[in-house]
Amino acid sequence: MESVARGGTRWKRFAVVMVPSVAATAAIGVALSQGALAASFSVSGQSFKVSVDELDGHDMLQYGGVDVGVDMEGKKAAHPVSISAFKNAKLTNMCQSVVTHVPLLGDVTLQLTAGGKGKPVEAENIYIDVAQLDSSQAIFTNVDIGVAAGHGTKGPGMKGGKEQASPNGFAQQADRAVIKDVKQTAWATSAGTFKLNDFGMSLKKGKQECF
Repeated sequence: MESVARGGTRWKRFAVVMVPSVAATAAIGVALSQGALAASFSVSGQSFKVSVDELDGHDMLQYGGVDVGVDMEGKKAAHPVSISAFKNAKLTNMCQSVVTHVPLLGDVTLQLTAGGKGKPVEAENIYIDVAQLDSSQAIFTNVDIGVAAGHGTKGPGMKGGKEQASPNGFAQQADRAVIKDVKQTAWATSAGTFKLNDFGMSLKKGKQECF
């Protein structure tokens, strides 16, 4: 017997529509988990949430900028962000979630998890465009505050692309940053290599975000 959501939308019919895109996403996830692809996560017109038990990043550059994209109505939108760039980083127990409203069905949450079971996520040349971040502790080693973003000696350099940032704007850099109990809202994440060990993906009805 089929379960019927309010509005008459049947889950089996919804699954027929969603399975091809979910299967494609899963295939990409498998490739990423094997370190086969570069990774870029962004949601047009939406921020998404990421939680991590611990982010251990080396060779960090952090600076301010603006992400420019298109909102759900197709209009140009700009979002101020703090960009954290690392040459390499390990993320323990990572969860990433985004909520999308589906007509007649309501909210649906896509959730990705990785980095558990003692096998952290491994990333190289990673950029995280953050709107808000909370953590229980942040430790920076050999930190240099007040460098110009385009003249830093650490990190993978300024990102470019759709990002807008001044190379002469305020920035800070450090040999290492260890940030614990991370809860952040971001607009984009990209990496040259993103290896998702212990990868999992789920599609859930309602709002079931990482935090």
